[in-house]
This record gives sequence, structure tokens and C-alpha cells, in this order.
Amino acid sequence: MKKFILAAAVASMVATPVLAAAPQQHDRRPPVQKVVVKKKVVTKPSYRSWHKGDRFDSRYARNYRQIDYRHYRGLKAPPRGYRYVQSGNDAVLVGITSGIIAAVIANAIR
Repeated sequence: MKKFILAAAVASMVATPVLAAAPQQHDRRPPVQKVVVKKKVVTKPSYRSWHKGDRFDSRYARNYRQIDYRHYRGLKAPPRGYRYVQSGNDAVLVGITSGIIAAVIANAIR
């Protein structure tokens, strides 16, 4: 009787890990791979509407350059310490040292 109980206990200890292991299923399909695409948003400085009293920053000015008032109709001589700059089709009167906008003449440049 002792031999029978001892044999049953040994058999249960040996069989437990074998029965606990899940059967592996061999799938013939390749594993599915997920592709993650990260999108990068690039913003370019675009045309800005200028207002009197704003600070003129050439980074936000489209087609920025200093212009001569004599070549454009409707522009008068700038006061001392000011100059005209072009931003798109607009002529902007800007203080040389401060960069503060004194006037904006819309569609002055065509």
C-alpha cells in the first residue's frame, strides 16, 4: 500500500508541469508588424498684417527689403530716423533704431 501511494505521488509531481504547459500552436502566417509613422509639422513664416505701434520683425516679413520712396507713387519722404521697408505688397514706415511701425501703406507696391 505504501508503494502504491508513493508511486501515485511521484506520478502526479512529474505529470503536473507537463499538463500545465500550454500546447504551442504553429501558425503559418507571418507575425503582423505595426508601422508607426510620426508626422512632423513644419510652419513657415507667412505674410503678417502689420499695425501701427507693432515692432517690425524681419523674420515675419515676406519679401523684406528696404525701398526707396521715390520709386513708388503715394509714398512721401520719411521723417528723420525712419525708413520704408517692403513686406509683400505693403510699404511699412519703420523707426530705424526702435523698429516700431509708424505707418502701413497697404498695396503700395505692385
